[in-house]
Amino acid sequence: AYERYFNGMDERTLHLSQSMAKSVTGSVFGILVGRGLIDPARLVTDYLPELGVTGWTGASVQHVLDMTSGVRFSEEYTDRYSDIGQVDVATGWKPVPLDSDPAFRWPSHMFELILGLKDTIRPHGAQFEYRSIETDVLAFIMERVTGKRLPQVVSEELWQKLGADESACFTVDSAGYAVADGGFNATLRDYGRFGQLILDNGGGVVPAGWVEATRNGRHGPDFSPSLPEGSYRNQFWIEDPRSRALMCRGVFGQMIHIDWNTGMVVVKLSTWPDFANGAYSIATLKAVHAIAT
Repeated sequence: AYERYFNGMDERTLHLSQSMAKSVTGSVFGILVGRGLIDPARLVTDYLPELGVTGWTGASVQHVLDMTSGVRFSEEYTDRYSDIGQVDVATGWKPVPLDSDPAFRWPSHMFELILGLKDTIRPHGAQFEYRSIETDVLAFIMERVTGKRLPQVVSEELWQKLGADESACFTVDSAGYAVADGGFNATLRDYGRFGQLILDNGGGVVPAGWVEATRNGRHGPDFSPSLPEGSYRNQFWIEDPRSRALMCRGVFGQMIHIDWNTGMVVVKLSTWPDFANGAYSIATLKAVHAIAT
């Protein structure tokens, strides 16, 4: 219905998804669940026994899907020593800071970082806390059960079936692992096709039951500043318990909004000056609702 590009982009330009990649990963995960390769009720360590030495001991796969495991992981984007700051180095997105403490041990790749997360801060399942690393744990489970690397799984199970215009790509770490939590790149139109597939209740690619389950989260008051009535399920955000609209969201303003009540998919790609901006997020949602009206 409407399409517009800025800053030299066009319909063939790949744009980094940031954490919209989580929803792509989660949807392919749902395909594997539907095929019986993964059971969300089982323990993470049933698939990745190496994680028995980490905070994921005792966590179910569903806990990880919903980001309700109790694993300690700091998502402080502006702190380069935080866990997410270490992800930037482990993925090769950023170099080790030149003036960093020489005694600080930076992880060389993502699985090394995961194995180093030993602590929990609450019982598994007790509370949602947004932590990007959960998606990477899911991806390693996907690789383990399929015997394939993540890009091949996403390509075969989703992208080739989507009718995409363009090939997509992932950024990879030094061990060849494709960064599931934010390293996916595609065109605006193909992000729209992904959103439409979800709106079509999986379109025969993602199980319809998985999409329906994803729209049923545990809503609580003051969920987040920009989604006060929101929830999180299976790597998607749920806007509120009434519309049950799904959202893929990424830092710096990436968004896919999927609303069954209006039959509308909205994709916005952005390069905000800050990682997150609550006022921008709220304004964007108001614009989406105004367009729908």
